[in-house]
Amino acid sequence: MISRSKRPALHLLDELQATLAHGTVARRVETLRRVTDLFLGAVDYNDEQIEVFDDVFTCLVEDIESHAKALLAQRLATVKAPPRIIRQLAFEDQIEIAAPVLSQSEQLDDATLIANARAKGQQHMMAISVRRALSGAVTDVLVELGNPAVVQSTVKNPGAEFSDSGYCTLARRAEQDHDLADALGQRAIPRPQYLKMIAIASATVRSKLEAAQPHALAEVDTAVRQASRLARSAPRGISRQTSIAHGLVRSLFEEGRIDAVEVHSFAQQRKFDETNQAIACLANITVETAETMMVESRDEGVLILAKVCNLPWATVREIIDMRDEINGTRSHDLDECRDTYERLRTSTAQQVLRFYRMQQSATAQPPAA
Repeated sequence: MISRSKRPALHLLDELQATLAHGTVARRVETLRRVTDLFLGAVDYNDEQIEVFDDVFTCLVEDIESHAKALLAQRLATVKAPPRIIRQLAFEDQIEIAAPVLSQSEQLDDATLIANARAKGQQHMMAISVRRALSGAVTDVLVELGNPAVVQSTVKNPGAEFSDSGYCTLARRAEQDHDLADALGQRAIPRPQYLKMIAIASATVRSKLEAAQPHALAEVDTAVRQASRLARSAPRGISRQTSIAHGLVRSLFEEGRIDAVEVHSFAQQRKFDETNQAIACLANITVETAETMMVESRDEGVLILAKVCNLPWATVREIIDMRDEINGTRSHDLDECRDTYERLRTSTAQQVLRFYRMQQSATAQPPAA
């Protein structure tokens, strides 16, 4: 039995189908234009009315030419259009039809955009890449599957967000794509991801240089460390937000208000910049050194810094969790880390840190003329 709510939709469909069955192409196009005008002419529709229009549009586009579909896509792309017809237009093979919807319609959710990017070609991904806003879940797919033009378009989009995994993929692709590297340089990349990208690039450069110069491993290591240090301290890599965070924590430390409790709070809230600056202040090292040991080192680096700062294990655990989230990894055995931390003597940690600082200072020195 047909519900009462469906009767208006079916009645309208019957009339349209009767007209289209005996009408010319021009008549079908005119019918679609009138229905579109009717839909766009109202201020608002309820769900039942939108469902009726969805049925009508779906019926009409089955027998309509591509030019008319493209015009329909352009007219519906910027409004709250019926969801089924919007999705159908987005998955059309012809990019002239799909592009307006993919690039503008807010009716398409992340799951639909991801499915479209995986099922269609580069032109469809290019249309998605210029949307007003892109989530990290969508850009993950674009930077993985997109060609260089798609990836650059995504990176240049100020409304695009990137996950830690996305930034790692971009770092690897930028090694072979100088234009992409330049585009990345223009973005305000969050400090943790920026440092991780440097770590990935440094490891890649080191492996290539060592393969080309197997008898100069020490020189290669020194050169890569120095380049990495310069990149970490470059003004481009330090955003205004990071500078403000560092300055605020430094001021709090000078007022005697930074202690283990504050470090725990920063780490628990995943405030990377504040945590590093607080540790740097308590350990009497530069924030660049703290960042390096946080992002590039294994657990030992974090344990050494924490022991020098006399942090309790609960805080160390929060710091490790924060670091693992940034790196996209998990520590293999936290119980073993805890045992190591509890056995580690403060004096030993201080000696190791002094040695590490000496290495950093040596690397920072310019080569002899």
